[in-house]
Order: sequence, then structure tokens, then C-alpha cells
Amino acid sequence: MPYISKEDVARAKDMDLLTYLKNYEPNELVHVKGNVYQTKTHDSLKISNGKWMWWSEGIGGRSALDYLIKVEGMQFQDAVQQIIGNVERKIPETVQMHYENKPKEVLIPNSFEPADKAFDYLSGRGIDEMMLLNLHSRKLWYETEKYHNVAFVGYDKDKNVKLVTLRSIDGDFKNTTSGSDRHYPFRLVAEDSGKRNSVVHLFESPIDALSYATLMIQMGMNYKEHNYLALCGIYQPKENIEESAVPIGLTQYLKDYPYTKTVCLHLDNDVPGKKAAKALQIVVGKLGLEVINQPPPEGYKDCNDFLLKGSAIIATKDREIEGR
Repeated sequence: MPYISKEDVARAKDMDLLTYLKNYEPNELVHVKGNVYQTKTHDSLKISNGKWMWWSEGIGGRSALDYLIKVEGMQFQDAVQQIIGNVERKIPETVQMHYENKPKEVLIPNSFEPADKAFDYLSGRGIDEMMLLNLHSRKLWYETEKYHNVAFVGYDKDKNVKLVTLRSIDGDFKNTTSGSDRHYPFRLVAEDSGKRNSVVHLFESPIDALSYATLMIQMGMNYKEHNYLALCGIYQPKENIEESAVPIGLTQYLKDYPYTKTVCLHLDNDVPGKKAAKALQIVVGKLGLEVINQPPPEGYKDCNDFLLKGSAIIATKDREIEGR
């Protein structure tokens, strides 16, 4: 972990959450009324008068640092790094009385070549090396110049960069860069290999998506003939599941590839993952699509955990949906 000075810590602690979100994650900020705001991910997290409160969880704070640690689950040093890394690129604007949610250009960290550290990290997590080389040549992932994080890239159908999500190779730090558009998370599409496939496999993270693709390779399948969509975050349904919305990343995917008929869920085997899967089966099913819930086998946290510790055998149903 890079050294962080006392001065940087003080700067990080000094930034309030509203200023942080306004400048670096504007798509996450929703204006409620007057000086009251909430976050798009957590609609019960309210921000007002320089403080924030996540009512459904009974926790609150003032600073952006409090938020990144208590809500996003970052380690202290990772949270400071996230704030200071953004501040160094841009002097934050003071929050005005009314916030206008204007689209901002996505922040694309500089790349570092050769991407040996990032490659070693990903291959060390069991991901197929030839696939990694192929995806790197297509600029779907790279190593950042600063901190040597892994950067996964989301594109629109015109191959414009719309989202960059970062993963530390030596810590718990992970975050999506400012200006990223969550309509276009990390995705691999079979059409890139000249084949249409009506099934899309849905994951929380790019690493889980690539782990699943690796499992396909181990079974002798051609991973390029399948569709993978990683939301780059945990889907948060509403307390009343029936009122939950379809994730915007999936909504955009269905708009771009309207021939999609089946959504296969491969979410984490924890409480949030199971709750998200239950909600998605309902809200996506309402769209007239077939929804198949295929979490990793019990005893494995996620697809990457299964790849590293479990069997390379995927449920027979995967073979059945391959040709759809």
C-alpha cells in the first residue's frame, strides 16, 4: 500500500460527502428538494446540512471519508487514496444550493505498459491467460500508471469508453471512476465474434465474469460465443422487492441487444447477493424474459472462489442454454 502522508489524510477528512459526490460521482447523486439529496444506490441515504444519514442501516457521518468506509466498505487507506486521487486531478467545486446532474466526461486513468503486475494478479486468480491477453489487446482491461490498479473498461455499441472500474492488486480498494456511466458496465458480447446468442450471463464484478468464462474454457467451450455483463457493483433492490428497478446496465444491454431471451444470474453466495437474485428474478421476469438463477455451489462465495477452490464442472443447464 502506498505511503499516505498526514497532510493527505487531513485533506481527505476535510471533504464533505455532497462535495465529493457532486464532483467525482455525479451520477450517484439525486436531488430530493431544497438542500436535501440522496444517493441513487441507497435511496434511504440522505444528505443535508453537511451531514449524511443512512436511515435503513442506522449509520451516518459528515465526511466523504466516513461514507467510503462505512457504506462502501473501503479500508481507511484505500478510502483516503480514492479521495486524494480524485482531488489531484481536479479542484473540487463548492456545492451550490441546487445541483444540476449534468453528464461529465469519464475519467480514464493513464495506462502502464507492460501490464505485468495486473496480468500476474488476474492470472493468479485463476483466469485463463490466453483470454486475458486477448481482452488486453482489445483494451477491455489494462494496468493503471498510478497505483498499478487493474482497470476494467465499459464501452457503448460505438466503442466509446463509458465506464472505468478499478481493482487494487494488493488491497481491498475498488471503485468506479468519476463520470462513469453505469448504463455501460463491463461486458463481453458474442456479436464481437460474429455470433448472436440470446443468453446473457449477469455478474457483480468483471473478475467473476472472467472466472465464469475461464470455467467455460476448461469445459472445452468457446467463451467468445457467450455474453457476459458485469454490473461493477452490488445490485440494491428496494425493501419492497416488487418496487425494485431493473439495473440500468442490464436495461441498456437489453436495448442494445433486443434479441435477448434469457438472463442467467451468477451473483455472490452471500445475503446481499441472494437478495439481489430474488429481486432480479421478479423484476426481469416481468419483462417477459426467462431468468435462471445459477449462483456458485454452496460453500463458495462467488464465481472466482469456485474457480480457485472448486470443481471446473458447471451445472448441466449451462450446456443446455449454450445453443439458445
